[in-house]
Amino acid sequence: MSGQFSNEPMLDMYIFETSQNIEQLEACILSSEKTSCYTEVAINEIFRIMHTIKGSSAMMLFNNISLLAHSIEDLFYFLREEKPKDIDCSTLSDLIFEGVDFIKVELQKIKDGNKADGDSSLLIEKIKEFLEPLKQQNPSKNESEKSAFKQPPHYYIASENKSSLSNFNYFKATIFFEDGCEMENIRGYTIVHNLKEFAEDIYYLPNDIIDNDDSVEVIRKEGFKVFVKTDKSYEAMNDFFNQTIFLKELEFIQLEDKEEFLQFNDSSQTIIKDNPVKVPQLHSEEQERTTNFTNQSIISVNVAKLDKLMDLVGEMVIAEAMVTQNPEVRGLQLDNFQKAARQLHKITSELQDMVMSIRMVPLSTTFQKMHRIVRDMNKKLGKEVQLELIGEETEVDKNIIEHISDPLMHLVRNSIDHGIETMEDREIIGKPKAGKVTLEAKNSGSDVFIIVKDDGRGLNKEKILERARKNSLLTKPVDEMTDKDIYNLIFLPGFSTKDNITEFSGRGVGMDVVVKNIETVGGMVSIDSTAGVGSTITTKIPLTLAIIDGMNIQVGNSRYTIPITAIKESFKPKEADLIRDPDGNEMIMVRGQCYPIIRLHQVYKVKKAITEFTEGILIMVGQDEKNFCLFADKLLGQQQVVIKTLPNYLKKIKKIQGIAGCTLLGDGSISLILDTSRLANKE
Repeated sequence: MSGQFSNEPMLDMYIFETSQNIEQLEACILSSEKTSCYTEVAINEIFRIMHTIKGSSAMMLFNNISLLAHSIEDLFYFLREEKPKDIDCSTLSDLIFEGVDFIKVELQKIKDGNKADGDSSLLIEKIKEFLEPLKQQNPSKNESEKSAFKQPPHYYIASENKSSLSNFNYFKATIFFEDGCEMENIRGYTIVHNLKEFAEDIYYLPNDIIDNDDSVEVIRKEGFKVFVKTDKSYEAMNDFFNQTIFLKELEFIQLEDKEEFLQFNDSSQTIIKDNPVKVPQLHSEEQERTTNFTNQSIISVNVAKLDKLMDLVGEMVIAEAMVTQNPEVRGLQLDNFQKAARQLHKITSELQDMVMSIRMVPLSTTFQKMHRIVRDMNKKLGKEVQLELIGEETEVDKNIIEHISDPLMHLVRNSIDHGIETMEDREIIGKPKAGKVTLEAKNSGSDVFIIVKDDGRGLNKEKILERARKNSLLTKPVDEMTDKDIYNLIFLPGFSTKDNITEFSGRGVGMDVVVKNIETVGGMVSIDSTAGVGSTITTKIPLTLAIIDGMNIQVGNSRYTIPITAIKESFKPKEADLIRDPDGNEMIMVRGQCYPIIRLHQVYKVKKAITEFTEGILIMVGQDEKNFCLFADKLLGQQQVVIKTLPNYLKKIKKIQGIAGCTLLGDGSISLILDTSRLANKE
């Protein structure tokens, strides 16, 4: 979420809760489509979600969202009450998804600090046109009595319109919110705001919920008490209060007469002292459960605070290294100091692990979004594709998820659009009519592999080579390229094998965008394919971007850090094992295998470095199936390092390759962190 809203708790809460509700709504619709149509449970759930979005949007004065939510709410109220039989469920789903997309766009505007100015009137009209025939087929006998939510949220029923009605009802509601939901006073105000649509008179306690933050504690202890004068029935009002989000307990009674209502309205403070509203007594078992639950087990924390906490832990790791590796204490026999240093390192490591675990979130939310992508593409491309999710419980850093969500969406679209054949073509070649896309996540050390696999036609090598030749993308002779090299050509900028421009592809914005986004978080993408069987795209991303275990090495006067997970082994080379090819490239023979050598002092033009082969050290690093050796002066030792991004002016220098970032060492010097994957590609 944008940092703009860190001082706007109401807006933060609105965006968070509306986003959560939208996700639940999408999942509910997709689930309903799989079961052919909407069940009573699904209708009630969607009605509740839209009622919540309507009320909170109206309170925040986002009337375009509120009006649309109100329109969808009316539609599902009718479905809930009248239970019409002839419903075009596919069209209904399309309408609700259009509404979901509209609200998503408006929420993004709000997050970006812009005005939510989208026009929802056309969509509201489409919903009315869908609802009208249903109403004609299922006329309601007493529709005005059934619905307590007939007026749009910005329209309040004026008292003069009600003056002719003599039969008013008087109600008292005592509302207890769920423990830990926070901002109970604002939630109470939302209820009052929504009541204005159909209430003649409203009175509530505490009566200073907006001006006094201490009212939160009063609500938690005594409940939020609302007294309402309205022409609506007990059932309608009880239904209204039961739709309250985060409702833990509701005591709802009808007052006997006008006098009983007025006694609370005349003198709030005095009457409350003389006539306290009693909280219903709990049985011992319920009381024990409530007492135990008061210690909230889960809380929501702003991501900006977690980022700040991670930064502070990173600074602490650097400070620890500066203390324990201080040149002034090096070589001294300080047993107590070393003991304290080890204890400090233990605590620092545990703290770092705990902060990292707090930031880790499962990929399930990102994976579940793909159901919507598959559903929309099935309808628009006329294909039948099933999505299988594996390992969605795999966790990665929050920042990583934000960067990989769009690339994954593009990969799934690419598999359906390019890979999966049409139903007719699949039947001709003997494949099942429905195609299959598998999205899998799994851990591997400090990395996470995300695999997108389809059972489609696979990649066409000849077509890829033809397009590469046409666009002058080939960098070496074709006979020297493996199948994997040819397939990886699709990751080059502007490469596309799609002949027809569609909504999903064919505009030249291809897989290079995916690669760029994945590389932003230190990841990499590779592809493999079998003609007629399918394709597999593997994305490798780090668990976190913040702190890594690294091996510090020295080259001349420069320091470099290699991630420990990339190192296979290190050893002193022998002159007899050195091999040079006709082009002068150096290689080393290790246990019968030949590995290329990269001299870091040549790559980065380092002076005063060791150049004599047998005097330095070789560090074998591996990236995927490609292993090679780095030549350095010496190893300095292992250390946890905090990754700092390179300044923008350095990032713009294209000649600097293989650098992932930088870090501060214990003696205050700067070390560059090597990106072994890019060094391998350079090699």
